[in-house]
Amino acid sequence: MSISERLHQYALLMRLHRPIGIYLLLWPTLWAVWISASGYPCITNITIFSLGVLIMRSAGCVINDYADRHFDPHVQRTQDRPLATEKVSEREALGLFAILCLLGFSLVLLMNWFTVLLSLVAVFLAVTYPFMKRYTHLPQVYLGMAFGWAIPMAFAAQMSQIPPIAWILFSANILWTIAYDTLYAMVDREDDLKIGVKSTAILFGSADKLIVGILHLTALLLLIEVGQQIRLGVFFYIGLSAAAGLAIYQQWLIKDRLPERCFQAFLNNHWFGLVILLGIIGGY
Repeated sequence: MSISERLHQYALLMRLHRPIGIYLLLWPTLWAVWISASGYPCITNITIFSLGVLIMRSAGCVINDYADRHFDPHVQRTQDRPLATEKVSEREALGLFAILCLLGFSLVLLMNWFTVLLSLVAVFLAVTYPFMKRYTHLPQVYLGMAFGWAIPMAFAAQMSQIPPIAWILFSANILWTIAYDTLYAMVDREDDLKIGVKSTAILFGSADKLIVGILHLTALLLLIEVGQQIRLGVFFYIGLSAAAGLAIYQQWLIKDRLPERCFQAFLNNHWFGLVILLGIIGGY
């Protein structure tokens, strides 16, 4: 295999061709970056956290595919991934994961020591998340913690402390993550049942649509509480209204639980997170 083809396989392993995961991690991170700086974040923090999202999401994809290397060949949607097809070896995947983690850690070293210590938790969550689906039907909760850990880190970087509002934002992000990752799991539900992988889509069963709706609603209510505590302006609530409209649209998409429609609803959460960010920026 040529060097260019090997690099191409590494890029596929990091899923750089599918940026949805980057967006879903980036938007709540920037929520926290903006709020922790009272609407005026410095370009350094924006850059460091944005690059950190890109690097750690890539690392998460690599370790996830390593953990699922024996499952992915049996799932239609994942059977062409580089580890499943053995175009990338297990040793190469672990080496790439280590390099990405070192790159991410080098970025964090530019910040205060409180943020550095918190980053160790982020790495632990990223490494252990892929294995949760073997032991619990709630891996989506763990993913919410892993994807949301940048929120307390952003407050620590800006304020050298984590105020209560950071945990409200963190909780809202966990609920939102459970909602959209349940939609994602609904795509693979039949395959997951066959191979013994657990998920909230399986746990929720016929109540899946209702619970996803409740999760979206509760996340939005927590965000309203955030807006009231820091007295954000009307544009913030316009953003939340747009997000509520998108959540309703997702319910329409999944009404028949068709896998392709569930996946479309999952992808739509990119806009859900973005309009909230635009609302926060406008609210200041």
